[in-house]
Amino acid sequence: HLGTKRGGLAVKNTAEIKRFIHNIERDYFRSKFEGDLLKLHGNKGIGIISDHDDQPLIISSHLCTFAIVTVCKINNIESLTQKALGKKIHFAEMGSGETNPTELVARLICEEESFGAGIQNAQQAIEGSCSLLLLTADGIFAARDKLGRTPIIIGKKDGGFAASSESCAFPNLGYEIEKYLGPGEIVRLTAEGCEQRKAPQDKMQVCAFLWVYYGYPASSYEGINVESVRYRCGQALAKNDDAEIDFVAGIPDSGIGHAIGYAFEKKVPYLRPFVKYTPTWPRSFMPQVQSLRDLVARMKLIPIKELIKGKRILFCEDSIVRGTQ
Repeated sequence: HLGTKRGGLAVKNTAEIKRFIHNIERDYFRSKFEGDLLKLHGNKGIGIISDHDDQPLIISSHLCTFAIVTVCKINNIESLTQKALGKKIHFAEMGSGETNPTELVARLICEEESFGAGIQNAQQAIEGSCSLLLLTADGIFAARDKLGRTPIIIGKKDGGFAASSESCAFPNLGYEIEKYLGPGEIVRLTAEGCEQRKAPQDKMQVCAFLWVYYGYPASSYEGINVESVRYRCGQALAKNDDAEIDFVAGIPDSGIGHAIGYAFEKKVPYLRPFVKYTPTWPRSFMPQVQSLRDLVARMKLIPIKELIKGKRILFCEDSIVRGTQ
């Protein structure tokens, strides 16, 4: 849900780690991987959807051969790269002449004598944030970034455990939420259990935009559901607003919950004067250039003039209210 460009899966079996990576900018994730699923044999695997580099990476090291995926923003990536080059360490995964951040994280992990110590080494060295999954012969390591910016939720069902950045991935697969990893927490998952390798830190700087904007409505972060937060934000906006309107509307998708909450509190109609053409266009905040974001928004939102003409409409866009006539 939080990425749109590249999708990747890796599965560990007795012989090897099997990996597939596809571009998903023009097709849904499952349609690209449908033909690969029968080739993925094993009882443990990791996957990711990202906006930048190809993942998972497969790394051969003194620890073992492992696969890694990361969600990271490394502010000191240049200094860490130069430090590694000074030790005569090379990087293979270069994109546009820049160091691949996931490979850099893997290199930091491999500086130590165990995966747990290596992940802690990466957490300490990185300025910014990095949450990750490692697929190893002995299980899957899951680690949340040291300030808790990116969520990781652990799910459990009979015979298995899973880790995800989105709790909404669990219900239809039969998983129940086992725990929310804390800032900097490290666990190892196997079919038998979830073993803590590093306790969480006290300081948390989770991104509030998960609830009001880019989180998925069915997901919960830190035990708090996204859609319920948006309802309450809309209600709070209505309590402090005296605008005279004919109806309220939400800008799809994240503004809808805010608008419903506003309409409920204000006791005004909720209508949809703009509908989103979902089959083609991704989330408009994903492009890195503002002009492209504007273009996607214009092309995917279709007005219904019969509902708009002559009406006083209040639009909810995330937790922002806009009025128009």
